[in-house]
Amino acid sequence: MSFEEPLSKTQRKRDMQALQDLGAALSELSPERIRALDLPEGLQRALLEVKTFKSHGAVRRQMQYIGRLMRDVDPAPLQAYLDRLQGRSRQAAALHHLAERWRDRMLESLDAVDAFAASHRHAGRQQLRQLATAAQKERQLQKPPKQYRALFRAIVHILENDGEAAVDNPLTEPETP
Repeated sequence: MSFEEPLSKTQRKRDMQALQDLGAALSELSPERIRALDLPEGLQRALLEVKTFKSHGAVRRQMQYIGRLMRDVDPAPLQAYLDRLQGRSRQAAALHHLAERWRDRMLESLDAVDAFAASHRHAGRQQLRQLATAAQKERQLQKPPKQYRALFRAIVHILENDGEAAVDNPLTEPETP
């Protein structure tokens, strides 16, 4: 026979605060995204109502109520959804790092643009080449990194359009010099 240790009062409070914090993060989503989540009706209504409150006290009480309603919901999928939206998932991080490696490779040599365009069907070779050339000039002239960032955003956009396969497929990795 095994006996479980009861949770301490402090741990229960921490758990309840974590649920309340998750509820607060959910309440900041747009009404469309809140409605799209598979939430119990009472919780969904409470999340939508908190947006209409102006008084700090009313918002605080509503957040406590939301925390109480969150006890009946599995928080793991909701936290994963928020992490995905905020770009904190492992896949988002991997995509970000892959885009950084491609950008750096393209700044070293324009041949990398051709390699990238060959392996990604959504890649606009001419646009990428223009962005890479402009970023190279920008770096030489020590100007603010406007084109450097634009190149990164373009690469991320292409990788996102190619989907998960772009992150998982080793063929999409830039070659090391």
